[in-house]
Amino acid sequence: MTNASVVTDEMRSKPFYQLTEEMFQCVSKHNFDRLAQICDDDFGIIDINTTGGSEIIRDRKGWENWFSGLFVKLSEMKAETWSEITHYEAVETENMGYGVVDFDQIFIAGDQKLRFSVIATIIWKKVDNIWKESRYHSSLIKVVPFE
Repeated sequence: MTNASVVTDEMRSKPFYQLTEEMFQCVSKHNFDRLAQICDDDFGIIDINTTGGSEIIRDRKGWENWFSGLFVKLSEMKAETWSEITHYEAVETENMGYGVVDFDQIFIAGDQKLRFSVIATIIWKKVDNIWKESRYHSSLIKVVPFE
């Protein structure tokens, strides 16, 4: 789910925007299979864990464990999450690219309603003529109540 009042046509027209948005939707919908198709993560990822700290994942097995475990935990909590992209920049070359995305991750579970403001850097690579996310690094900027 994207906040249409923040996303501009200019952002949507930049390289990898649709894939970035689809990755966020996969996380929101706990669509592990599609997320795994989009992401290679050769050198792992750095994500934000459920306590607001950094989760350092170094390989594909760690990636699979992280997301499968995260999706189970969120389901058990009956948590609803989605991302609202607030700023997006990207550059594409023939076989590689990178993007920087500012977004708010909304988290609602019971009475807990939070907005996590995040900036992520995403490295993309072309594999058999298909773009794949190759490295993801996110940084938590702030957490505020979601209203």
